[in-house]
Amino acid sequence: MVRTDFGSERSYDDERFSARTVFESPRLKVVLGYFEPGQFIPVHAPDSDVVIDVQSGSAVVRDGREEHDVAPGDVVVVEAGTDRGVKADDGQRLEALLVTAPPPTDEEHAPVREGLRAGEFDPAAPQS
Repeated sequence: MVRTDFGSERSYDDERFSARTVFESPRLKVVLGYFEPGQFIPVHAPDSDVVIDVQSGSAVVRDGREEHDVAPGDVVVVEAGTDRGVKADDGQRLEALLVTAPPPTDEEHAPVREGLRAGEFDPAAPQS
């Protein structure tokens, strides 16, 4: 059994969101996400479902072409193969539980790395 809490895992990074993996198997990955205001997980579409449980703060969650505001107590699910991303609102930190099943592959996370490198929430979107 794995047991932890947001307080004991809490870690923020000034450059990008902080992901604390608390469990991973071939079937499931559990991450505690810590975001400074405006930080994000870039839009990507891995072949895994994701559950996002907002603990504190507020954010926008991309689900396909739609964006949804989320706040503490909200739980959202984005299905596998759907464009998704999470962006903390500008005014406050965000803490969220992220559960993916199965865990995304390294190749599927390439858009995440590219978006973080370029500082773009949606690295595939046309830039104006």
